[in-house]
Amino acid sequence: MQAHARAVVIGGGCVGAGILLGLARRGWSDAVMLERTRLTAGSTWHAAGLIPSYARSRPIGLMIQKSIEIYEGLEAISGMPVGWHKCGQLRIAKSRDRVDEFQSYLDTFQTQGIRAEWLDKAGVHELWPLLRHDEEMRGALYHPDDGHIAPADVTMAMAKAARDLGAKIHQETEVLSVARTPSGEWEITTTKGVITAEHVISATGNYARQTGAMFGLDLPCIPILHQYWITEAVPAIRARKAAGLPEMPILRDEAFEGYLREEGDGLMFGPYERPEKLHLFAENGVPSWFGADLVEEDFDAVAWNWEAAMKSVPTLGEVGIKANVRGPFQMTPDELPLVGKAWGGAPNLWLAEGVPGGILWGAAIGHYLSEQIVEGGNDLDTSTLDPRRFGDYANKTWLKPKIIESWGTHGMQHYPGEEREAGRPGKTAPSYDFLDRKGAVWGVLNGWEHPNWFAPDGAPQVNQSGWRWTPKGVYVGQEVKAVREAVGLVEMTFMSKFEVDGPGAAAWLDAILANRLPKVGRANLSHLLSLKGTVVAEFTVSRLSEDHFYLIGTPSAERIYFDELSRLKPDNVTLRNASAERAGMTVVGPRARELLQGLTETSLEAKDFPWFGVQTVNLGFASDVRMLRINYSGELGWEIYCPIEYQRGLIAQIFAAGEPLGLRPVGSMALESLRLEKSYRAMFRDMNGELTALESSLERFLDMGKDFRGKAALKAPEQRSVTVKIVTDGASLIGGETLLANGEPVGRILSGSYSYTCGCDLGIALLPSGTAPGAVFDLTILGTPHKAEVIAESLYDPASARARA
Repeated sequence: MQAHARAVVIGGGCVGAGILLGLARRGWSDAVMLERTRLTAGSTWHAAGLIPSYARSRPIGLMIQKSIEIYEGLEAISGMPVGWHKCGQLRIAKSRDRVDEFQSYLDTFQTQGIRAEWLDKAGVHELWPLLRHDEEMRGALYHPDDGHIAPADVTMAMAKAARDLGAKIHQETEVLSVARTPSGEWEITTTKGVITAEHVISATGNYARQTGAMFGLDLPCIPILHQYWITEAVPAIRARKAAGLPEMPILRDEAFEGYLREEGDGLMFGPYERPEKLHLFAENGVPSWFGADLVEEDFDAVAWNWEAAMKSVPTLGEVGIKANVRGPFQMTPDELPLVGKAWGGAPNLWLAEGVPGGILWGAAIGHYLSEQIVEGGNDLDTSTLDPRRFGDYANKTWLKPKIIESWGTHGMQHYPGEEREAGRPGKTAPSYDFLDRKGAVWGVLNGWEHPNWFAPDGAPQVNQSGWRWTPKGVYVGQEVKAVREAVGLVEMTFMSKFEVDGPGAAAWLDAILANRLPKVGRANLSHLLSLKGTVVAEFTVSRLSEDHFYLIGTPSAERIYFDELSRLKPDNVTLRNASAERAGMTVVGPRARELLQGLTETSLEAKDFPWFGVQTVNLGFASDVRMLRINYSGELGWEIYCPIEYQRGLIAQIFAAGEPLGLRPVGSMALESLRLEKSYRAMFRDMNGELTALESSLERFLDMGKDFRGKAALKAPEQRSVTVKIVTDGASLIGGETLLANGEPVGRILSGSYSYTCGCDLGIALLPSGTAPGAVFDLTILGTPHKAEVIAESLYDPASARARA
C-alpha cells in the first residue's frame, strides 16, 4: 500500500464510494479508500435501494436530486449497469392531516426543480391496479421520477469510475489506529501498513461510533434494525410484464406505515417498526463476528403492518414469502446524516456518518462533501447535515431513546412545530420550575428546555402542533400584545455565548467580522462570513473592555460557532465557550425600564444607558449582571445575562416587580412573530451558507471601509431577501413556499409566520434584485392560492423609535 495520499476515505460502502468518486471528479486523483473487508459488505448490500425525492426542505430535496442525477449518468462513465428503475413513487393520503402535509409539500416542490403532482383516487388506481378497488383514500402525492436502484451495482460502478480517474481502493484493509503527525497530517495504521494523509474522511456505517472514538469523538448515531420481505411471484405482475406494461410506482401508505414495490416478479414489503418494537444494533460496538450478515427476522414487530397492507393489497396475502432481509443501518436523532467538518480540534477530519439510507444519500454526499473539502464550501446550504449541529448533550444514554423515537415514528404523521418527548428533560435553566408553574409549554433547542408558549390558568399545558392554526394562537397573540403594550420576559439561557479576550482579540475580531467593532460599553450585530461571502455565523458583539468581548449567537449553533472560531483563532487570543456560565433573559416592552429601574441603582435612562449600550450592574440580589440594551422584538428592552447561580432568585424578583405592570412570560413562538414584524433575519433560514450577506440584505451590518473575511467575494447580487405580506386565514407560512410570476417560479419564502400585531402573515422572501415594494406574487398555502405583496422593511415601527426611547 502506498505511504501517502492527499485524502483517505475510510469505508467501502455506497457513501464511501460516492465520496471517492466526488474527490476524483474534482481532480484529487491522489485519493485512497480503505475498506476493512470487501466493498458493499456493510449495510449497502442488503439495502432496499429506494430513491424517494420527498423532502419539504429545499436543500435536502436538491441533494436527493443530485443523487439521482449522478446515478443516471453513472453507466455512461463507468461502463457498468447500476440497476436504476425510474418507476415513480406514490404516497397515499387517507386523512385530512396527511393531505395537508402533501399539499404543504406541493407549496414548495418547484423550488427543487422536480416534478410532483396530486392524483385523485382514479389516478392512483390507474398506476397501482393491485390496490383494492374500494380502497378508501383522499388522493396521493406522485413523484414520477423516483425509483429504486441496485445497491451493490451502483456502489461498484462509483468505485470503478473513481479508479478510472486515478483513485485507489484497498480492500481487506482494516484501520487500527490514527494519530496526528508533527506536521499536522493524519497517520493511519492499518492491517496492511501505515498511510499518511492530509485529509481523512470517515464513512464507516455501522462502525461509526467505533471509528469516531479513534478520533476522540462521540458521534450521535447508533444503528437500528430494519427488515423487508420479498414474496414469491405475483401472477398479476407477471401478466403486466408479459403485456409490456411499465413497472408500478413504489407505494407508500400511512395505513400500513411502510412501502411496497415490485421486485422481480414479486413484491418487496418494508414495514416500519414502531418504537416499542424497534431494536438498536451494536450500541456498544459492532461484534467481531458480524460481517456481511443478517439477523433473524422479527415478524411480530410488524404483524399489524402486514394485516393492514394485505387489506389494501389483497394479492400480498395470496402468495408465499421467498425471503426476509433484516439488518442494521445507521440512524441519527433527526434522521439526517452527519456530513461535514468534525469538531474538537481535528482539522482536515471530515465525517460522512450516521447515514440513514446510504443508497439515497451516497452520490449526493460524495458531491457535496467533496465540494467542501476541495472548494472550501458548498454552493447549496448544507447546514442541516452539519455534524456539529448536536452538542455534548447527545451522549449515548440520550441517543438510545431519541433514535428509537426518530425511526420508530418514521411512518407516523408529523407536524410543523411538534416536540418529541424522548430524552427529556435534559438541560434546564434555573428558571425551569418557576416558568413551568407559569404555564410554560416546553420545546427543546440544543438540548435546552425552552418555553414555546405559555398556557394560561385552565388551559392544558401541552404542546399543540398542526398544519393549520391551533387554539394556542390566542395565547401567543396575548404574549405579543404584552410585549407591544406592556412588558414581557423571554427566557434566553439557551443562547450560545463566548468570551474572547487577550492582546490580539480586537485585531482578530476586526479582521474576521464584517461589521466595525463596537466601542467599549457598546454592542452591535456582526457576521462571520465564509470566503465565498456567505453567512457562517451571526453574533451580538459586546465590548466589555478594549480587549474583552462577549459574543452571543443562535442556540442551535453552539458547537458550530465555537469550532469555526477556534479554527480561525490566533495564539494571542483566548476563546472560551461560556454558554453554560450565564443564564439569559430578555425584559422587553414599553414598561421595561420602569420595571428594571426598581431593581438596580444604575440609571437606565436613555442618556445614561443608550440603545446598544452594555453595562455590568447589580440587579436585584444578583451581582455581575451584563445588561445589553438590545433585543429581538423591536421594543424598549434589555437582554440580561447573569451568573447562572443567580437566575432562580432574580427571575422571581423580576416577576414580583413586574406583575403589577402587566409583565407576562413570553415564549419563542411569540418572539418569531415579533422579529418578523421588524424584518429581522434568522440564522440558518434567512441567512445561511448559500446566500451571500448582500443576498440576505445585511448591507447595514457590513463595514465596507475595512477589510474583513469574505469581503472580496461580495458582488452585486441577482437576488435579495425582502419582506412580504400575505393575507391568510386558518393556515400560515412555514417557509420554503414557491413564489410565482405569470405561473413561473421566481423566488421562495425563506421564513414566515403570522403577525399578531399586523393581523396578516409576514415572510422573508428571496426574489430578484430590484423587486420593489408593491410587487405582487402568487403562492399557495396548503394548496390554497394566495398573494404575496412586497412591502418596505420593518412593518412595525420602521424607525425603531420605540427601541430608542
